[in-house]
Amino acid sequence: MQTQTDISPWLKNRSFEEAKADFDRDGYLIFEKVMPKNDVEKTRNALTPHFEKTGRNYFEGFKSNRVYSLLNKAPDVFAPMVAHPLALAFVEAELGRSCLLSSLLAINLHPGETVQDWHHDDQHADLPVPRPPFGVSTFWAIDDMTDQNGATEILPGSHLWIDDQGLGQPPIHDTTRGKDQSNNFDPQPRDDAMKVIMPAGSLMIIKGTLWHRGGANRSDKSRLIVTPQYCPGWVRQLENILLATPKDVARNLPKRVRELIGYNIHGAFMGYVDGAHPEKTLID
Repeated sequence: MQTQTDISPWLKNRSFEEAKADFDRDGYLIFEKVMPKNDVEKTRNALTPHFEKTGRNYFEGFKSNRVYSLLNKAPDVFAPMVAHPLALAFVEAELGRSCLLSSLLAINLHPGETVQDWHHDDQHADLPVPRPPFGVSTFWAIDDMTDQNGATEILPGSHLWIDDQGLGQPPIHDTTRGKDQSNNFDPQPRDDAMKVIMPAGSLMIIKGTLWHRGGANRSDKSRLIVTPQYCPGWVRQLENILLATPKDVARNLPKRVRELIGYNIHGAFMGYVDGAHPEKTLID
């Protein structure tokens, strides 16, 4: 577990308990300028060669790049982000020390991109609400997130709703919807929506039950974020990160990152390999 000392520079004058109480009440936290400028640029440089394909449907974004398998592409850049002490302090407090990295991707919104439908990141757990979250998502701003360039939008407190208020499940497999949609059109406008405006290097942490969406990019520049997402140690990860990260790469990752991608045990033995700890599979 992370300690108060590990994260005190970012908590300012708050204790961890006070920040966690805010997290539990609102469903999100925002910390500005956590990542140093040189690391922001390293992240951008590592991702830029992979901006080749655009999204397969409106949810991914027909005018967006999504880049996956980041630990395999640039482990030195993304491993510190995955195990950042500030993010993990709240992830572990919510999900336990045996939590896993569920997915890790970059999202680059180009000018003209349309707004997503509202969703929450553990919506695949089709269980009645309110309930504890089955995930925590983090959002690292690599570009400034502004009112015009598609800043993530959230519905504060929506993790406590007793129903979905008519928002429903986004039809993410519809490959035709939205192709010709104006980015001025909002299919689900809400008066209680909040745009997350924050400078590059900032970090937002949200509960898996908090409703949010990617905004429409009405600017003339792209907007880039990286989003590591986490789940409890007993939940299946969204991305099969063990297969996406070759063993020769995994061996050189920091121990905590190896644990997060699946070289770890939940409880007494969940996650074993041939009756042994999965870490032993990395020994030649």
